[in-house]
Amino acid sequence: MPKLLQINSCLGVQSTGRISEGIGDVARTEGWDTYIAHGARYVGTTKMKSYQIGPKYSEYIHYAKSLLFDRHGLGSRIATRRLVKQIKEIEPDIIHLHNIHGYYLNYKILFEFLAESQIPVVWTLHDCWSFTGHCAHFVSANCMKWKTQCFQCPLKHRYPRALVDNSTRNFNQKKSSFLGVGDKLVIVPVSAWLADQAKQSFFKKNKIEYIYNGVDIDVFSPKGDTRRLIMKYHLEGKTIILGVASTWTEDKGFLDYLMLREKLSEHYIIVMIGLDKKMMTKLSSGIIGIEHTQSVEELAEWYSVADVVLSLSRAETFGLTVAEGMACGTPAVVYNNTAPPELITERTGCIVEKTGDIYGVISAIKEIQKNGKEYYSAACRKKAEECFDKTKCFQQYIDLYNEILSNK
Repeated sequence: MPKLLQINSCLGVQSTGRISEGIGDVARTEGWDTYIAHGARYVGTTKMKSYQIGPKYSEYIHYAKSLLFDRHGLGSRIATRRLVKQIKEIEPDIIHLHNIHGYYLNYKILFEFLAESQIPVVWTLHDCWSFTGHCAHFVSANCMKWKTQCFQCPLKHRYPRALVDNSTRNFNQKKSSFLGVGDKLVIVPVSAWLADQAKQSFFKKNKIEYIYNGVDIDVFSPKGDTRRLIMKYHLEGKTIILGVASTWTEDKGFLDYLMLREKLSEHYIIVMIGLDKKMMTKLSSGIIGIEHTQSVEELAEWYSVADVVLSLSRAETFGLTVAEGMACGTPAVVYNNTAPPELITERTGCIVEKTGDIYGVISAIKEIQKNGKEYYSAACRKKAEECFDKTKCFQQYIDLYNEILSNK
């Protein structure tokens, strides 16, 4: 029985946690023995054999080092050495990396071991952190230094926030560590857009092939009875516009939703899911704010009751909320930047050409409203079944594992 070890900052929760869990589910049905090593702060349940890499206090110390010296991913030395010892005991046939940033892992120590071992490595890129000197997303600053050499980072104040600029040293360390694994490392971005960026980075000589994030299309499916939400939130006769984020920031378009509210009539209700308490205080009348929910069933209800799903992000490497909404039969409106436009067809939503064009967003919403949600629903569901079904998407990983092992 082949052994799969995944490594991720989350366990069973948030988007990457659900993805790694889904991959483990499919792998077990294909006869794999599945393991996961994870961080300490975002922990849910799992069917895999799990190993917590370090305690929470270790992650807080790592955060301080990252903040003070801009050395993210270079703390947690003791915890990572213990992880390496654990990997040697497991003896996995494949190591599958997800987010290795997040204050819980020392990538230099891990990749020194990976370079010495004969274990093939698959790395799913959920963002751009792996090939930049600092940031997880470069688009908001329109910074392309990562293509050659990072320096004077314009985003040092963004995650992973730092008080000083060490982007040149970070870039060189990442390049040296990650390329040290050689052709044993396969890069798997989560969209065609992100794959194109990776091919322009120092990963360009590695094998790169994208696999879309999978959605549970059984859970995320059109819900016929949405009266509970309509009655609870007094949504009768309203056009419901939905925005969902695990963390709301300016890059996620938070301010655009507030501006949109100012320009829409009372006939429209904006629902924003995933807000923190501070952001809730900034909402105006006509916006329903909901804090984080780990209930995917409730989330599917919201996607089903909505008339439009909005994704007004400045930087999105896939567009999971768009895919989840489509699976529930709801069309989307997105800006024409990064990955979301590749998910949209004329029968699944609208693309607003200019980022930040609120009047363009309003025009797109009214176009969908004029055609009626039912005009889009069947095509949305079909697109989700063909492209985003988690069983099909995650099976592509198993096929990749088997290809790697057969070549080995």
